[in-house]
Parts: sequence; C-alpha cells; structure tokens
Amino acid sequence: MSLSYTKKISKTRLYWLCQLMGWCLVSTYWAYTVYNRDNYGIFYTFSNYVLDVAIGIFLTHMYRIYALKANWSQLPIKKLFIRVIPSILLLALLYVLINNLKWYTYWTFIAGEDKNFFEAIMYWDPILLTGLRLMSIWILAYHLYHYYQKEVVTARENAQLSLIAKQAQLDNLSAQLNPHFLFNSLNSIKSLVIENPNVARRAIDLLSDLLRSSLYEKDKDLIRIKNELALVYDYIELEKMRFEERLQLKTNIEEDVINYKIPALSIQLLIENAIKHGIDLKVDGGVINLKIKKKDSHIHITVENPGVLSENKSVGLGLENLKKRLEIQYKGKAGFSLTATELNHVCAELIIPMHINDEKI
Repeated sequence: MSLSYTKKISKTRLYWLCQLMGWCLVSTYWAYTVYNRDNYGIFYTFSNYVLDVAIGIFLTHMYRIYALKANWSQLPIKKLFIRVIPSILLLALLYVLINNLKWYTYWTFIAGEDKNFFEAIMYWDPILLTGLRLMSIWILAYHLYHYYQKEVVTARENAQLSLIAKQAQLDNLSAQLNPHFLFNSLNSIKSLVIENPNVARRAIDLLSDLLRSSLYEKDKDLIRIKNELALVYDYIELEKMRFEERLQLKTNIEEDVINYKIPALSIQLLIENAIKHGIDLKVDGGVINLKIKKKDSHIHITVENPGVLSENKSVGLGLENLKKRLEIQYKGKAGFSLTATELNHVCAELIIPMHINDEKI
C-alpha cells in the first residue's frame, strides 16, 4: 500500500470522525430540548436525534463533494469568500426546509395534529438562525483546515526547493574548487618530474590519495576535522617535495575539536593559500602555523604564514568560494577573515559555529 493512499485513507477517516462527533454533539442539545420541553418519549427523542445528525451530515457532505469537484480549496481567499457566503445561505435554507418537513411529518402522522403544510414549511424562527450559525461554523472550519494543509504543503515544498538550491550552489562551488586544487597540485608535481623522478612518483601517489579521499567526501557538505587534517598532512608532504626545508608546518590543535565537522577542504584551502601567497614568494620560505581551538561555542581555525597582504588585490577564487560556502551553509553565523599581523605575517581565520548542522558525531 502506497504512502499517498494511506494518507488519503487517514484523511477520510478523520473527516468522517469529525462529522459524526460534531453533529452528534450539536444534536445532543436538541434531543435534550425536545425530551424535556416537548415531552417526547425515548423512542421519538432518539429518532429525532438520529435524523438531526443525518441532516447535518447530508447537507455538509453534499457541500464538500461540490467544493472538491469545483476545486474551491485552491482558490484565493477573496474568490473563495464570494462563493462561501451564498453557500452558507443556501445550506441554511435547505436546513430549514428539511427540518420543517421532519417536524411536519412528526406532528401530522405521529402526533395526529392537523398542521397546515405551507405554514409548517415556512416556519423559520429560530431555526433559520440556527442553520446559519451551524453552516457558517462548519464551512469555516472546513476551509480553514484545507487552507492550513495547503500552507503546510507549500512550506514543505519551499523548504525542499531551498535545500535543492542550496545543494546546487554547494555542488557548483565544489566543482570549481576541486579543479583549482588539482591545478596547483599538478604544477607542483610538474616541477619535480625532471629534477627528481622518484620524488615525482611519490608526489603522484600522494595526489592520488588526496583525490581519492576528497571524492569519498564529495557527497557531504561537511567533513570531520580529523579527516580534513589527514588531507592537509598529505598535501603538506606533497608540497615539501618541492619546497623541501623552505616549508615547515607547526600545529596547535585542541584534542576535543577533531570530531566536529567543518566545510570540506576548507583548512586545506587556507594552507594552500598560505603556501602560494606566502612561502612560495619567500626565498627562505617560512613556517605555517595552524591552530584549532574552541571559543564561545565556536571553532576557531587560524592559519598564519609569512607574507604581505595587498590591499589592492582581491582574494582568489578558492577563498571567494569558501566565503560563499560559509554563507550558504551557516547563513551568516560563520565567519572568515584575512588580516595582516606584525612581523610581516598574514593570518587567515575561519570561525565555525559548533551547534549548527550537528557538526559533532
């Protein structure tokens, strides 16, 4: 049995349950009235009770059938309102006529009294007001339920579309970032092919491992910090084959943060940027300091390297994509900054909230 079919059955059961409960509750008042005020016996009181329930269900169910066939639940509020008012009046008049027929039949054929048919049918006070009140309440409740259901469906569809759009944006940024990373890595290997073929082969092995690891995480927006660090260490080993002693990495990582999740390839990108715009431009190279710590319900990741931050030069594609990914993933609750520090150093800082997207496993 399909899920949609099961939901349809559940809604049908709910509808009939509400119909029976609602009209039974309303008709109880009239049964009490005729039993005490008009001295009806138990049999006639019960018969009148059953007929009252049947009349209410019949009229409102006929309205439901017509409204569903005319697809009124999809109409805007103003257009629906124009159709509802005449419907309430018509249902109230039918309620009066059917109930008057019921009473005429009772008093004429059961109680044996001589009643004028026309006068009995035209009797309207207070039954018309009762019909107007009951039909207004029923129709209002019916359309409010459908309006609520439509809003729930719309909200769910909008949420799904938002997730699809978000995933498409992340996939697009990731698709741009992976070739960017691959291009820089191949440049590093190219410089080793002629100078040291054995080292170049080791570099290709490392690159293969890096790409394999990144592909395993491709279907995930986030990656554990410890897994990201494994990629970083492989990348540093790959780059040290080209820079040798000119490249050093020092780390200061709090142990209790390594199982939290961050955007994939984010630390690797900061390290890559530090090498490209810092170490590579220095004759003597330098030291890259990587720090990861918790502070105020956030994870602070800083990468500091020797270099000069040019005010006139915009950030590269990788960092620009990283900023967009943070905005999409965390909706403004994450941060990224690139600042110049003392002693001609540049510090890149990534701030990730710890309580969003269930980063810790």
